[in-house]
Amino acid sequence: MTDQNKEKYFETDDVSEKVILVGVSAGDGIDTKESLDELEELARTAGASVAGMMIQNREAPHPGTYLGKGKIEELVEMIVSLGATGIICDDELSPAQMANLEDALGTKVMDRTLLILDIFAQRASTREGKIQVELAQLRYRSTRLVGLGRSLSRLGGGIGTRGPGENKLEMDRRLIRERISHLKKELEEVKRHREVARSQRSKNPVPVAAIVGYTNAGKSTLLNTLTGAHVLEEDKLFATLDPTTRNFTLESGQQILLTDTVGFIRKLPHHLIDAFRSTLEEARYSDMIIHVVDASNPQMDTQMHVVYETLRQLDIKDKTIITAFNKMDLVSQKPGQVMLKDFQADHTVYISARNRETLGTLTDTVEKVLREQKIYVEKVFDYREAGKIASIRKYGQLLEEEYTDQGICVKAYVPADVYAMLQK
Repeated sequence: MTDQNKEKYFETDDVSEKVILVGVSAGDGIDTKESLDELEELARTAGASVAGMMIQNREAPHPGTYLGKGKIEELVEMIVSLGATGIICDDELSPAQMANLEDALGTKVMDRTLLILDIFAQRASTREGKIQVELAQLRYRSTRLVGLGRSLSRLGGGIGTRGPGENKLEMDRRLIRERISHLKKELEEVKRHREVARSQRSKNPVPVAAIVGYTNAGKSTLLNTLTGAHVLEEDKLFATLDPTTRNFTLESGQQILLTDTVGFIRKLPHHLIDAFRSTLEEARYSDMIIHVVDASNPQMDTQMHVVYETLRQLDIKDKTIITAFNKMDLVSQKPGQVMLKDFQADHTVYISARNRETLGTLTDTVEKVLREQKIYVEKVFDYREAGKIASIRKYGQLLEEEYTDQGICVKAYVPADVYAMLQK
């Protein structure tokens, strides 16, 4: 089979779906209705229309069918009356649950993971993004094939029991394994390029601030307003997927790099976290994290919790965090009267990312954090060392500069590696 045919094998038709959203409330403190509301946004982002919702209260999802027998019968009637073409479950289904539900309902069954993977596939535009998405999709599908294989194995292992279905299954498995292996090699190559870029940045000591946050919190808008990056802005979940890094000059003249990362979301599939690890790890190599929060969203606290949980999964810790409560123009109270606090952050500011005039407190706080990470220098440089002053301006914060008969008197804050260079 040629590579071209392999690519065709994984293509899906762009079909408009009319779906019913289904969730199980296990009474564990998670608001299922809020989760389904977010699932509705995801469905609309993927191009589907939502015909209705159903929630079942039970201790845990049914291990075989996700829903109980009574709810399945109710759902069948709902599908017929609403003319739905499928359902989307709010949790990741096991292969058995998905197969059994499809048999019981006689319609297409999707889960939250499949939906998010579909959106990522639509949004990926760079080579790395496309590789990561396809890798996550194939890992997801491979687990489904394994489940199907178990059900087929019940036919027995004697002569005459190997039908064409099982032969097709083995072919699918082999094709997916080969494709995963190929994509992992490609991703390793991309990862090496990323590591080279990081090592180059470490030699050129420009501080890096990683912008993280829940999807649709306003990260791309913030990057665009500060740097004119022209990153796509839409009122949709995962409007942008591929990370963008831009240079930004602070008021003091110091340059920093701002890196926009992929948005987080509750129940983010582990397939995606694994596939996008190299991209998300940009935050690990940053000097600080700017955590953008949608202050106008009623689920703000839950979204903040999801962001911190995802950072913990990626083992990103011991970073100075600036939480920027965004969209303050949409909050009914005046910014000075709003009691918004992130107790896990080192600093808190209130902004409206579309309004550059409100971003002064954020950039001032970034300067303050950078200053705290630097070493204070008070020194007289010979006029022949004027090049060192240029390095101070670019990588540090120049407080005073005076030209005297003895030389250039400088007071400044500089990074540790620049400080070492100045002592030579």
